Amino acid sequence: MSGSAAVPFRQFIVKAHGRCNLACTYCYLYEGPDSNWRSRPAAAPAEVLDRTATRIAEHARAHALTGLALVLHGGEPLLAGAGTLAAFTDRVRERVPAGCAVHAVVQTNATLLTAARLTVLAGAGIRVGVSLDGGTAAHNRRRVDHAGRPSWPAAARGTRLLADRFPASYAGVLTVVDPDLDPVGTYESLLALRPPALHLLLPHGNWTTPPPGRTGTRYGDWLCAAFDRWWAAGRRETRVRLFEECVALLLGLPAATEALGLAPFDAVVVETDGSIQQVDSLASAYPGAALTGLDVFRHSFDEALRHPGVAARQTGAAALAGQCRACPLLRVCGGGHYAHRYRAGHGFRNPSVYCADLQRFIRHVAGKLAGAAAPVPSLPSSPEGGAP
Repeated sequence: MSGSAAVPFRQFIVKAHGRCNLACTYCYLYEGPDSNWRSRPAAAPAEVLDRTATRIAEHARAHALTGLALVLHGGEPLLAGAGTLAAFTDRVRERVPAGCAVHAVVQTNATLLTAARLTVLAGAGIRVGVSLDGGTAAHNRRRVDHAGRPSWPAAARGTRLLADRFPASYAGVLTVVDPDLDPVGTYESLLALRPPALHLLLPHGNWTTPPPGRTGTRYGDWLCAAFDRWWAAGRRETRVRLFEECVALLLGLPAATEALGLAPFDAVVVETDGSIQQVDSLASAYPGAALTGLDVFRHSFDEALRHPGVAARQTGAAALAGQCRACPLLRVCGGGHYAHRYRAGHGFRNPSVYCADLQRFIRHVAGKLAGAAAPVPSLPSSPEGGAP
């Protein structure tokens, strides 16, 4: 889409709280190369949230948006208080133009979920996405608190409370792929938590700082095994966004995910100090990679659309390496996740560090489609506002 008009933002990721009650050993945000978070306020002040609501409404009005995703993020956003999240969401809904639906979701580690907090969130129409490494204590051994204590008991309790008593508010589970864990066992353990959707993410890494254990196609093999278990079920036990959208792209259907496809990226982040940033997965590349120099007090989101970093993510194939543009899987792969293309001294114009894994996975799914004797599992009409 080189030369075309910028695509407006439709996902607004708001950092309600910039600290976390856990100290996961692999966290790219707090354990990675970028320490800019240390200089920002722990919680977003009231004036930041108020101005952000106004800026979101301004953008929705300017682009006649009929819907947008409001992602309440952190850190651990529930540290800001469920009431604060509800009030902010209400303010955004009050200010956007009539006819613009606000799909709100909070992404949490589930350790702070209680019946009282879930009641507040449900009352405000905020769905709840949970981040876990799997559905057992062993899967979550690296998710510990600041004293080194396991988070699983509290996270499991919160997730089960959500599934049992607030199923309409349950957005799903986000899991980072760990090639050292059994893929089928991990998938089935997550099914036991009854998520309506499952988001599988590859860990953030790049050519300069490779992801852990990246040898051969270990990550691709993991995804293939999990896909086969999902596919062979004969019914949709849960939505797996990566799998569904790979199938959709192979069938020539529209799909949008940060990990696959050529759809222009439409997400923006507001930090606790009001700064407007690109998605903070870029912080895994180098310090300051996500910075734009803009903030909600002095700049509109339209100005953020004109930032070179944002524009680069909206130019489709034109922003990719020549190797990617010549690849027969281009339309499906899309070059992979932007942050995974980074190489020091060469920027982001490289194939994904997961190139071999993505080829392995996409070709495997294509083979399943080619040999399918039954209809393809139902595909989502459109993704609801969920975790990036």
